Amino acid sequence: MNSSIENVQRLRDMTGAGVMECKKALADAGGDFDAALALIRERGLAKVEKRSGRETGAGLVQSYVHNERIGVLLDLRAETDFVVRSEPFRALAKELVLQISATDPANVEELLAQPSIRDESRTVDALVKDVIARVGENVKIHRFSRLEL
Repeated sequence: MNSSIENVQRLRDMTGAGVMECKKALADAGGDFDAALALIRERGLAKVEKRSGRETGAGLVQSYVHNERIGVLLDLRAETDFVVRSEPFRALAKELVLQISATDPANVEELLAQPSIRDESRTVDALVKDVIARVGENVKIHRFSRLEL
């Protein structure tokens, strides 16, 4: 397998973008993987903005308890049950409950503005937008609750 095919596959795995979109981004970036990744994220964010007004009627409640001292309940929503059952959506829910447990945000807006606990170069809002770009539906943090002893 040549390196361009490997790079296309790596881009697909990281972003969830289609093969042709990955090939085009690599071509536009002159073969530079990091630049192609940035292009896909920029282009994905344009698609995300189009989806932001869509109704999010399906969802799940994710829970997390840390050392029997901190408990978190998260209400995360998407447009369809199909996306709610998807791996990117479920991984985001798990990441968000860990984030809430560790940082104790006051509200959803504060949570979205925080740097990710796993990658401080990215905000929680960027993580949510990445999932929106991957699953092709609007995803929203509806509400959360954190209890600490």
